[in-house]
Amino acid sequence: MKVSIITVSYNSAKTINDTILSVMGQTWANVEYIIVDGGSTDNTLQICKTYGNRIAKIISEPDKGIYDAMNKGLALATGDIIGILNSDDVYAYGTVLEDVVKKMLESGTNALYADLVYVDRLNLEKIKRYWRSGEFKKNKFKWGWMPPHPTVFFKKDLYLQFGNFNLEFRSAADYELMLRFFYKHGVKPAYLPKVITRMRTGGESNASVKNRVKANNEDRKAWKVNDLRPNLLTLYLKPLRKIPQFIFRKPRA
Repeated sequence: MKVSIITVSYNSAKTINDTILSVMGQTWANVEYIIVDGGSTDNTLQICKTYGNRIAKIISEPDKGIYDAMNKGLALATGDIIGILNSDDVYAYGTVLEDVVKKMLESGTNALYADLVYVDRLNLEKIKRYWRSGEFKKNKFKWGWMPPHPTVFFKKDLYLQFGNFNLEFRSAADYELMLRFFYKHGVKPAYLPKVITRMRTGGESNASVKNRVKANNEDRKAWKVNDLRPNLLTLYLKPLRKIPQFIFRKPRA
C-alpha cells in the first residue's frame, strides 16, 4: 500500500531538515514524499533539493496560505493513504507509517488518528504538552473534542468523495475538514494509542488571546458551513480541553 506524505513549508530552513529525516527514516518502503513550498526566500529549497529523487515531488510558488498549499499537495498525491506532516514537526519513531498502515488494514478503516506531543522548539525531546486523543466517539465533537490533525491519515478516496480543505478558513480548515468527514459524513476512524508526531510549540491560532478569539469564531463557522449545530458549550469546551495537555505530559509506554 502506497503512502503519500505532504509537507508544506515557507522559510522553514531551521526545521525542515528534521522533518525530512523523520520521513526518510521510516521503515515503510512505499512512500511518496511531497513538499509544497510557498516561495521561500531562505535556503529551504536548497535543503530539500539535497535529497534528490528521494523526495518525489517538490514545488515552490506563491500560495493563498497553508491550506491552499495542502490542497496543492493533495492534488499531487497518488498514494492510497495520505498524511500531512508540517515543516516544523517530526514523526516520533521509525515505524510510524508501518504502524499506521497495519492498523488501518487490521481495522478495515479508511481513516486513522493517534496521539501527539508538543515539544520545545530547540529540543525535540523536551515535552511541553501531551495530547492524548482517546477512543473515537462521534458525539465527542459536541463536547469540544477533536484529534490532532498532524496525526490524521485519510485514504485518498475520502478527499475525492468529501472534498479538500475549505479556503474560507485561515486557521481552522483542519478542524472544519475533520468535522465534515467524521461528524457530518460519519467516517469512523481507527485510533492508534501511540505518540506518532512531535510538534514544535507555537501556532497561529494559539499565539495570542486575539488569535484564540478568531479561532473560536472560525470553529463556530465550521459547524455553520456544514449545516450542523453544536451544543451551547461546544466552542468554549474546545480550548478548555487543552488544559490537561499541560498537566499530563508523560505519554503512556
